[in-house]
Amino acid sequence: MNLCVVGAGHVGLVTAAVFADLGNNVICLDVNETRVESLRAGRMPFFEPGLQEMVARNHTDGRLRFTSDYREAIPAAEVVFICVDTPSGPDGAADLSSISAAAQEIARHLSGSALIVNKSTVPVGTGDIVRQILQRHASAEAEFEVVSNPEFLREGSAIGDSLRPDRIVIGCSNHKAATKLLELYAPLERQVLLMDLNSAELVKHASNSFLATKISFVNSVADLCERVGADITQVIKGMQADQRIGPHFLSPGLGFGGSCFPKDTEALAAASAAAGTPFRVLEAAIEVNRQRVPHFIARMKEVLGDLAGKAIAVLGLSFKPNTDDIREAKAIELVRALREEGARVRAYDPAAVPNARRVLPDIIYCENAYEAARGADALVVATEWNEFKQLDLTKLREVLRQPIVFDGRNIYPPDRMASLGFCYVSVGRKTAQSADSAD
Repeated sequence: MNLCVVGAGHVGLVTAAVFADLGNNVICLDVNETRVESLRAGRMPFFEPGLQEMVARNHTDGRLRFTSDYREAIPAAEVVFICVDTPSGPDGAADLSSISAAAQEIARHLSGSALIVNKSTVPVGTGDIVRQILQRHASAEAEFEVVSNPEFLREGSAIGDSLRPDRIVIGCSNHKAATKLLELYAPLERQVLLMDLNSAELVKHASNSFLATKISFVNSVADLCERVGADITQVIKGMQADQRIGPHFLSPGLGFGGSCFPKDTEALAAASAAAGTPFRVLEAAIEVNRQRVPHFIARMKEVLGDLAGKAIAVLGLSFKPNTDDIREAKAIELVRALREEGARVRAYDPAAVPNARRVLPDIIYCENAYEAARGADALVVATEWNEFKQLDLTKLREVLRQPIVFDGRNIYPPDRMASLGFCYVSVGRKTAQSADSAD
């Protein structure tokens, strides 16, 4: 099948690469000509495990091409996927300007029959907006159908999520359009959910907002554990044994970040308010998330006192492991808060340092975790990379000026940290320290 994917961001590029790998002819279009030239040269605009190899293989075999020209990409496409950014506006509502611009350019270059599929995360009613734009700007000969096909990719595992999705959601009112997408997805042999357009558009926002609410809920339980002497790890064990609750998204820490959860929760809350049905539970989850870093800084000050002049090692800058994405990263928020307190920050991340340098130019970047920790008054774990879970903790204690670790992701066992001589402060658990570190 001849496909066009509009947008070479995380969703667009992964979508294009995976469909090409399944044997389709794919043109990936992006209006950023610098990005297009980089992709043609084999340089990825972001880190995603396995993506560079998949892009290179399909580009070499001729199934995947890159362009910034709608005239090249649209006329021959049977299916056009819109995968552009929908950032939060000043009021939290989704900014649909890129969607509108893409729809207008697509319309101008439609020459036959095509399926216009929106994969971007959008509020209910966006499909109607896209359809109206197409009707205004497409030629009389052009035929099209607008479909919602939301993505559910997780950065760091996006290729696996594309090839083995939990579900494929298709929202449309036209049986022929649904059949064409079913044919395209058939090689994956996964569950397909057919529904109306509005319902499909709501699925992504509702799913992400529910997961974000679980994170804020467990963080609130963790705060209670710290006050009453309970252990959040044990509480979670009891909770997740209930099959109605399950184990996922019950990890306490610095809160949720990234390109999806903050944006999608704000967008759903704004859409609900605009519809006259304020989403109070979600509004509370958002507010809890806003307080995670201030709460963590307060706990650091309980141990260290005034942070001004203190040298703090920060491990992790990306919003989650296995990505270089720092958008809405709690680690970045934490570093900024430390700098505002007057602390001197030494940081290390396996992938995100180049991106972090652009937004945090006034901290010291290190080549590894031990270099970051050398001479520091305390160390903070801000992102749970596997690399940090496997550190030589004895060596880490030796290079720190003070053996104090603030673990914002609960990656170490408290008893072991205490036995190694650390003062260990984690989330929702008692502070652990040996007799030596207490002195």
